[in-house]
Amino acid sequence: MAKASEIKVGNILRYNGELVITTEVMHRTPGKGGAFYLDKFRNIKTGRIVEARLGTDEQVEICRVETNDYQYLYEEGDYLVIMDNTTYDQHSIPKTLFGPAVKFLKEGMNVVVSFESEEPIMATAPNFVELEVTYTEPAVKGDTSSGALKNATTENGVEIKVPLFVNQGDKVKVDTRTGDYVERVK
Repeated sequence: MAKASEIKVGNILRYNGELVITTEVMHRTPGKGGAFYLDKFRNIKTGRIVEARLGTDEQVEICRVETNDYQYLYEEGDYLVIMDNTTYDQHSIPKTLFGPAVKFLKEGMNVVVSFESEEPIMATAPNFVELEVTYTEPAVKGDTSSGALKNATTENGVEIKVPLFVNQGDKVKVDTRTGDYVERVK
């Protein structure tokens, strides 16, 4: 247990029985009455923002969270199997922790996963991933308007928009946070 005055932005707490991450801490000293903290927390599971007014000596539980690099091995239903790169222990984690970036994962790729007492609570894919284009329409001669894009299917079945000069068999760099094409890779 810790005092509210020890909370820092980025701390993961157990607040009202839920895991939350601290996004904002403001100290207030009104002219009348004692000082207090106005904190904003984001619920890790739901993403909902919660505001709390905590007294300076109020007790809160700061959770011990271990964040490590893991290697994504394979998909198993609604779970992904990952392996610790140092101990070779394998864990099954829900796909939902990765959010929309889960569709860009390839076997053997490194991911970052956070555990709180053996329970996975957060997971992030790499910001950029290189994928091979398995199918795309050939570019039409004369269609050279600036910024023209065409559909392409990548090796893991994801459809993205790419510039006209990208052909089947090319490797492209994709931003996993937005799903946008970044560049062609040599």
